[in-house]
Amino acid sequence: MQAARLHEYTDEMSEALEVEEVDRPELEKSDEVLVEVSGAGWCQTDNHIIEGMWEEYAPQDLPMTLGHENAGIVAEVGEEVTLVEEGDPVICHPVQTCGICRPCRLGEDMYCENSAFNGLTTDGGFAEYLQTNERAVIPLPDGVDPTEIAPHADAGITAYHAAKKAVRELNPGDTCVVIGVGGLGHIGLQCLDAMSAADVVAADLKDEALKLAEDLGARHTINSGEDDLASTVLDLTDDEGAQQVLDFVGADETTATAPEMVAAGGDHHVIGYGGHIHEPCQALVDGEFSFKGTLVGKYAELQELVALVDRGDVELRTEVYDLSDINTVAERLEHREIEGRAVITPP
Repeated sequence: MQAARLHEYTDEMSEALEVEEVDRPELEKSDEVLVEVSGAGWCQTDNHIIEGMWEEYAPQDLPMTLGHENAGIVAEVGEEVTLVEEGDPVICHPVQTCGICRPCRLGEDMYCENSAFNGLTTDGGFAEYLQTNERAVIPLPDGVDPTEIAPHADAGITAYHAAKKAVRELNPGDTCVVIGVGGLGHIGLQCLDAMSAADVVAADLKDEALKLAEDLGARHTINSGEDDLASTVLDLTDDEGAQQVLDFVGADETTATAPEMVAAGGDHHVIGYGGHIHEPCQALVDGEFSFKGTLVGKYAELQELVALVDRGDVELRTEVYDLSDINTVAERLEHREIEGRAVITPP
């Protein structure tokens, strides 16, 4: 089968991956599932993996097939699998978990002590077939296209996971700021709108992204390249600040807004990454606010997101590319030229 493989870390996205012939995965355990990939979403994290940013956080044996946002049709199942059968459309949680370690028993499967992360620590879905396990697959409702929904496997549940945490702290009339209305941000905005009665304020550097935010339910929009973000939020909230901020950019410039923009007792959720947090401890004590990190989401949260998609509450803006164009996608995302999410389809 054909697969897009990372052979060495590089900053040159035009030469990031090599599309080559590799052996089709074979099921070795009774709980494994082989999925014929219909679509695999390209993520900013893929760019970061290519650059080597994840090397010190996750073990990687190169060459490796990337792709952690996967959906498709079940091609084969192990003898103990009962959840799905051959021919079923599924979306694949990126993490294959064991189910028996303490975090799994507590329902915190993202912290599984024996996990394998497709496209990060083991082969992913930029290929014709993906090997995963029964605990990672979710059957799709009738009428849901596996190609279209694929990016929800990571982008979707990461945004949903952050929104769900924020919603727990939001009351009707509170303000929640979404920074960055891109591939993740446009999903997170819709999740907030579907699950809360807060006033959602969207900030971005691009007018087309702000227009999208308005279409998706944002009450206010801010061009943060033209207007000071923190000052504008304070004006909108009578100097109280935003109870929750979802930062889908994660740059030094965006995290630096927290001390001024986040209301007392509020949270600045860091979802995008690449930057740093440079704040004195006193700033956190004075405002009693928190920075909170977000890493993907639980299996159950992907089920919940699929339910929102099936109801029509959350939609994806996608662009579809052939596997042979994969390095073009890497370059375009690096230059912020992709609106929504890019989906890779196998030959």
